[in-house]
Amino acid sequence: MTNPHKGRTGLDRILHAAGYSAQGLRTAYRTESAFRQEVWLAAILLPLAFWVGRSPIEIILLVGSVLLLMIVELLNSAIEATVDRISFDLHELAKRAKDYGSAAVALALALCALVWLPLLWNRLQGA
Repeated sequence: MTNPHKGRTGLDRILHAAGYSAQGLRTAYRTESAFRQEVWLAAILLPLAFWVGRSPIEIILLVGSVLLLMIVELLNSAIEATVDRISFDLHELAKRAKDYGSAAVALALALCALVWLPLLWNRLQGA
């Protein structure tokens, strides 16, 4: 059986996908406090990356680590919404899914710090 929602092709598909993505970002910002905090953090860190980074590779690492954190947060929120859609009942598998998502966010945050702290330290030492 084919999915009735998968009939779009070409530019029509791209435009609708962009709209769904924008709606997802708006909804995440409105409903997820962790994502909202990361958006404000990104508003500070992304421009700062162009000052901290001394090479294009460093800038890409700085920007990429922040964007990766936001991506992982969105995926974690999607997991949580899916689990909650199925049931609010306490269940070991639901807990495990949410814990895995939370652990992924924690690792992405650690990676972001691992990229930012030494590069920021180097920039402040040589500024």
